[in-house]
Amino acid sequence: MTTAEATVRTIGGRRSLADIAVSEAMHRGVLTCPPSAPLVEVARMMARQRVHCLVVCDNGCEPGTGVWAVLSDLDLIAAAGVRPAEEQTAEGSAASPVVRVAPTDTLEHAAQLMTEYASAHLVVVDPGTQHPVGVLSTLDIARAIAR
Repeated sequence: MTTAEATVRTIGGRRSLADIAVSEAMHRGVLTCPPSAPLVEVARMMARQRVHCLVVCDNGCEPGTGVWAVLSDLDLIAAAGVRPAEEQTAEGSAASPVVRVAPTDTLEHAAQLMTEYASAHLVVVDPGTQHPVGVLSTLDIARAIAR
């Protein structure tokens, strides 16, 4: 990168989103639940762990093992507004798209995906195994911008 390009890509000495890897901003680890989990249990897990989403999947989210979905806090409250959480499951309530990103992708690319898919959370997957290794949220990107 030339000096001129470096100047254009930074503002006030800060790196741009194109220069920051997803791995630098993501939350490592993924909270999961099986598709059959009662929505009330999912709500308890989200509240206890203070997270805004979890991944709904079979067998620890191993590739090729079945359902993969993201259940966000907004999905949770939308479902709970329709009927009691005790009568619903994680699989039936997950409405957020599953959008995957690699740890080596840039935050610029991740932000583009979030905008394109109207998703506040991306599942970060290991490119070799396709196993989830973390989650990247809009707030994670906001933190990177603020640094």
